[in-house]
Amino acid sequence: MFLARITGNVTATQKVDAMVGQTLFVVEPLRVNEKTGEDLQPTGRTFIAVDTVGAGEGEVVLIVQGSSARFTEDTKTLPIDCAIIGIVDDVRLGASSIYKAGD
Repeated sequence: MFLARITGNVTATQKVDAMVGQTLFVVEPLRVNEKTGEDLQPTGRTFIAVDTVGAGEGEVVLIVQGSSARFTEDTKTLPIDCAIIGIVDDVRLGASSIYKAGD
């Protein structure tokens, strides 16, 4: 699992039947700031992920990849390898909050 920020969406009018009605987002993985440890920084990579939780653009989300992306009831029949499985409210390292939704 990893953290990512939703940076955009994908529209595909032609797709396999199993993907009809699925929301696709562009997500950018995040990592803890290596210098300060005080915030989350983008990695510069991007993935396309299927949304399973009703997330929205700009939110920080929890992502799974590979076969784990197909372990939910909603995704077990989909041809995917990346899924959003949670919307992050808070990230803490020790006593410090390095991310809080809405800040």
